Amino acid sequence: MKRHTVIDSPYGPLTLVADEGALCGLYMVGQRHRPAEESFGARDDDALLDEATDQLAAYFAGELKEFDLPLRLDGTPFQQGVWEQLRLIPYGETRSYGELAEVLGNVGASRAVGLANGKNPIGIIVPCHRVVGANGSLTGYGGGLDRKQRLLDFESGAALFS
Repeated sequence: MKRHTVIDSPYGPLTLVADEGALCGLYMVGQRHRPAEESFGARDDDALLDEATDQLAAYFAGELKEFDLPLRLDGTPFQQGVWEQLRLIPYGETRSYGELAEVLGNVGASRAVGLANGKNPIGIIVPCHRVVGANGSLTGYGGGLDRKQRLLDFESGAALFS
């Protein structure tokens, strides 16, 4: 049974959604492709949501660079492949849509990578903000380009929150 909690963050409120022992959603206010609130289940804290909250707090404090949470990302096989590649991008680094397409074995699929990236249901933890255009430009982010730039600045050490 799905359940959720809402936490404060330097990027505004974040809604964490868990189901059957795995985190299945992390959504920002105003995020593109954000599901309807009623799909999040009851508002309820539990051990998994508490652990996710603790790890996010450590991340925002600059103390955690890699999350260790059970995740469930529901999507097509292609989306699953893109989201797995996102999890392999190291903290503080970026990759282009084209680079991800190449790793996935389809150099012409950069647009499809971008679409899958935009539908990532667990932002920040599955770091879709680390994907940029071929020339390093910011080219879309479900949570807004301002948030994407702030996350990239944060991870590069240009900004720290306390």
